Amino acid sequence: MGMDRLQRAEVIDGKAFANGLLEKIKTDVASLQAETGAVPGLAVVLVGDDPASAVYVASKHRQTVAAGMRSFEHRLPADISQSHLMALIDGLNNHPDVHGILVQLPLPQHLDPTAVIQAINPDKDVDGFHISNAGRLATGQSALVPCTPLGCMMLLKDRLGEDLSGLNAVVVGKSNIVGKPMAQMLMNANCTVTVAHSKTRNTPDLCRTADIIVVAVGRPGLVRGDWIKPGAVVIDVGINRVLEDGKSRIVGDVAYTEADHAAAITPVPGGVGPMTIACLLSNTVTAFRRQHDLAAYTNERNRP
Repeated sequence: MGMDRLQRAEVIDGKAFANGLLEKIKTDVASLQAETGAVPGLAVVLVGDDPASAVYVASKHRQTVAAGMRSFEHRLPADISQSHLMALIDGLNNHPDVHGILVQLPLPQHLDPTAVIQAINPDKDVDGFHISNAGRLATGQSALVPCTPLGCMMLLKDRLGEDLSGLNAVVVGKSNIVGKPMAQMLMNANCTVTVAHSKTRNTPDLCRTADIIVVAVGRPGLVRGDWIKPGAVVIDVGINRVLEDGKSRIVGDVAYTEADHAAAITPVPGGVGPMTIACLLSNTVTAFRRQHDLAAYTNERNRP
């Protein structure tokens, strides 16, 4: 163990990477304005007054404006009807200054989130949740992809280089938001990918084969140190609030202090989390470029 302690895993600083990406986006937005006379516009729709959602929306607004983009906020009452919400989405789909649309989830129970997401124009679907974008990603076509796995991919390529061909990757979790698109992006990058989930029988053994482990299940400390192969790169997407000695703190899905022998690991907080809003703005710039038939966004090299 002494040697492992000397060779502590490199901490992947998602906050620093995200800040660099935001600065780059700011520069790109200024260039786009000079070139086209317009700037990317992001519309965020918040239904009801969920406190956590309100914090996220406020942060997205601040970052959007800081990057030189236009921010369109729509705060709607919790009892809004499905038809009124769909009418708003239709209006945003047809709004020439709106290039990206995001509906903050979760929605109140009387609303159908699937119908709302599928109503968004796929070319403005900066969350990457529309079935058209999921299908494009699955078939290796150009797609707007979900922000969290896009951020994970950027961090992986920054650490391992652009070419991930032949690496063994294990994705723990099969959600539509992270697990499935993450697996598709890794496959498109020519990794050999295994997806483990709650019904998988031998998850620890599978993880021990992995050069890359991405964990997104929402279970604190699920992945133990002895699941991780020495030299693996570990991306921990989990954000879990736990009580320890009467104090609340945020932890990931990986037992962080047991992962010294990994080559690199994202901390929680400060790892994947800061990447999500940066990638949302990156997706908005990508959507703007495509809607204006401009050359591919420079960050698309980080895409699958």
